[in-house]
Amino acid sequence: MPISKLRAALCLCLCLFAAIRVSPALAVDAPPAGDNDAAQPASGEAVPDNVERSVVKVFTTVRYPDPFRPWTKQAPQEISGSGVVIDGKRILTNAHVVLYASQVQIQANQGGDKISATVEAIAPGIDLAVLKLDDPSFFGKHAPLARASKLPAIKDAVLAYGFPTGGASLSITKGIVSRIEFVSYNLPVTGLRIQIDAAINPGNSGGPAVAGDKMIGLAFSKLGGDSQNIGYIIPNEEIELFLKDIADGHYDGKPAMYDYLQTLENPALRAFLKLDKSVEGIVVHQPAHDDAGYPLKEWDVITRIGDTPVDDQGKIALGPDLRVNFQYLVQKVAKDGKLPLTIIRDGKTLQVQLPVSAERPMLISDLRGSYPPYFIYGPLVFSKASYQFLSFLNSKEIITGLSFMRSPLVIQIGDPPDASRDELVVIASPYFPHKLATGYSNESGAVVRSVNGVPVRNLRHLVALLRDLKDEFVTFEFDNRGTEALTFPRAEMVAATDGILTDNGVRAQGSPDMMAVWQGKPGE
Repeated sequence: MPISKLRAALCLCLCLFAAIRVSPALAVDAPPAGDNDAAQPASGEAVPDNVERSVVKVFTTVRYPDPFRPWTKQAPQEISGSGVVIDGKRILTNAHVVLYASQVQIQANQGGDKISATVEAIAPGIDLAVLKLDDPSFFGKHAPLARASKLPAIKDAVLAYGFPTGGASLSITKGIVSRIEFVSYNLPVTGLRIQIDAAINPGNSGGPAVAGDKMIGLAFSKLGGDSQNIGYIIPNEEIELFLKDIADGHYDGKPAMYDYLQTLENPALRAFLKLDKSVEGIVVHQPAHDDAGYPLKEWDVITRIGDTPVDDQGKIALGPDLRVNFQYLVQKVAKDGKLPLTIIRDGKTLQVQLPVSAERPMLISDLRGSYPPYFIYGPLVFSKASYQFLSFLNSKEIITGLSFMRSPLVIQIGDPPDASRDELVVIASPYFPHKLATGYSNESGAVVRSVNGVPVRNLRHLVALLRDLKDEFVTFEFDNRGTEALTFPRAEMVAATDGILTDNGVRAQGSPDMMAVWQGKPGE
């Protein structure tokens, strides 16, 4: 199937795990349109002047990666979002507003000139970013917006500030807090999320949500489809964790558990585990690791995280009227990469220290703001599989076809690396026109299994194999059922590469990291 039919919009996260709830679609920010009157809060409530002066419009020029032509980037796009002044002479906004930005500018409400900014820190997983301005004098007239120290209550009134598409003026919409949950953000990151019924539209992303005169969170998405006035904000608690993390100049991420769990609500399951009625907790269905030293085993029942009891739905109480997933406490209780848990195993109560980390290694991962590595060999373009590459899987026809072919792109989504392979290497593009590919079917999207019979562990390994190869012929075999093997004369493939690059306007045979391997010495 031609790669042109596989193209689809980039998505920062592809959640196909049955056990993980699909997050709402991001409110995609768009270029500003013509002026219109800003929406105002109902009931004639006064809008604090300090809030309005703290909200800014963010303009960015972005160049997203092109996973199917990894040697280049997509055409520049102009998008806009919102931001808010915070302490430290900084602007807080959403990561997706500035991700892959080559230029960032901000403008105050009713302001004149745009001020250049740079991205100081970014966390695509939790969708937060901090900007520094080239001209810090801006903050002399635009003070930081105070942040509330507690979560809002359900039904609390909230105002959402921002610059949505459809006008140049600040928009203010009113609603209430309708739900607070601990959910999946961008895989594999989870966090608290507040749902509000104030209208949030494209361009609102990165604007503050305010109760009284204090910010309670940052707008970041809306529910897609036909749903109306269902928006989401990142609460201050998640913002504070992010700001604390980047205080040392580096973002480490949030520790998390990656075990598969199930509730203890079914009476037969309780009887099978021989649990007393007084026991409450969540059942370990599939531990994240199966090695003997891993603290959790199948059928363990987690009854406490730290000192907090876990109920049969895997939730903990945050107050008289609020219960959230117990994993909310991981980021609070974990210390030095260890999480204290109380479990019941074979009727005995045990205390264990579970290793937790911000990273979840997987065969297919997110690019996280980087551009895809690649290597060109003759008419073939190799790259690693990423969520961005898999963005074409929103087509039922393609998913069905790849499933029939038993492609690892479908059947190994979510799998961790193993001893034989730590990433999937794919033919990223249709073959460049050349006589060497005559008679072969287009295998773009196929996963490389081996080169001359040697299993390929990752893209770096593939490049090293090709570099060190001395055989007369080079043969590529693939992990897709029904896919052809490709055999080429090795010397001709090497000799043809420069001409193919020139004919197709490609500047470099590979990304810098892959060229370092190609130009290295055997055995490196």
